[in-house]
Amino acid sequence: MLFDLVIRNARTEQGQETVDIAIKDGVIAAMEPAFRCEAVMEADARGAFAFSGFAESHIHLDKAGILGRCLICEGTLAEAVRETARAKKGFEVEDVYARAARVVEKAIIHGTTLMRTFVEIDPRAGFRSFEAIRKVKADYAFAIDIEICAFAQEGLTREPETFAMLDRALSEGADLVGGCPYTDPDPRRHVELIFELARKHDVAVDFHLDFDLDPENTNLPAVVTETERHGWGGRVSIGHVTNLSAMPAEMVEGIARRLGGAGIALTVLPATDLFLNGRGFEALVPRGIAPAHLLAGRGVVTSIATNNVLNPFTPYGDASLIRMANLYANVAQLSREEDMRLVFSMVSDSAALLMGKTHGLSVGAEATIVLLDCAGGAEAVREIARVIGGWKNGRQSFWNSLPIIFGLS
Repeated sequence: MLFDLVIRNARTEQGQETVDIAIKDGVIAAMEPAFRCEAVMEADARGAFAFSGFAESHIHLDKAGILGRCLICEGTLAEAVRETARAKKGFEVEDVYARAARVVEKAIIHGTTLMRTFVEIDPRAGFRSFEAIRKVKADYAFAIDIEICAFAQEGLTREPETFAMLDRALSEGADLVGGCPYTDPDPRRHVELIFELARKHDVAVDFHLDFDLDPENTNLPAVVTETERHGWGGRVSIGHVTNLSAMPAEMVEGIARRLGGAGIALTVLPATDLFLNGRGFEALVPRGIAPAHLLAGRGVVTSIATNNVLNPFTPYGDASLIRMANLYANVAQLSREEDMRLVFSMVSDSAALLMGKTHGLSVGAEATIVLLDCAGGAEAVREIARVIGGWKNGRQSFWNSLPIIFGLS
């Protein structure tokens, strides 16, 4: 058989020998050491680590890159919501497209092949951002799969028109629906309305939840109740939940059991959660990041994600998930090899599972492959491994090349 592509000398497991990955018609046809075959094209991985690419489970493309339009005086969540709401009134389709495309291109170069982006749809943003992100999704499909979450950032119960707009967006191509109970005067009703839309359109749900340091201030019970009532286990995820960082271990254990039993996944956003939390402390400032690794150890599907890039929620960022994984490992004070592998999973296969997608290299699987300049996932997290290049469905989508130091003999 003549294969379309063979990637030679790739490492798919740390500590294992290298293999050759043969690809035909966008699918992995063989994975064997020193595989003898003919191919239209060959690439030499030179011992690099090959995997399916990073999975970005929580990002806001529509409001990326707006630092110059906003004030950051307090560095608080309330200020970020307020400043972004003011700025998005002036969003235009071309403007949103340009800013979002810039972030998507960075994500691709950093090895991301799967992404979930929230898009705010309400009377202020209208459908302009939604229109722009749909075009981004189509234009960059050659390199990355993007799913769009129609998102109510500023509540629902005061604005019934937002509910109708989300309904329309789900009819016009949005992949799932998301809500933000803590910005709504009636959080419980907010949760119910989001589930109403999810059931009507048979889509998954993703909530921004419990974004503070008060263990007693929680909308999690409402999400658990609605998930179980509608049989939506495995199709619900929650992001932030920073109040978990302020709870004793036994409380975290109890919540892990509830989330695992209900089939609710958790995403942590290290850069944003660090930046916005603990502003009232002058010393021993709390980190404000949920201990995702502890919940993962209790069977909860977990992920680490970017959230925002260059806006009042996160005034920095480059869409690098391996950098975000390393940041989480640092903040969580992790060091063991198994913990490094777990953290890598939270930006790869576990993050993909949160989105209901399969992820991994095997014969018969989609030939979406990214090479990292390291020996495996644990090493990648420790070193913030450089991304070499990648293929989507067997077609090369980007290439950063291998480094060369001149002057060495």
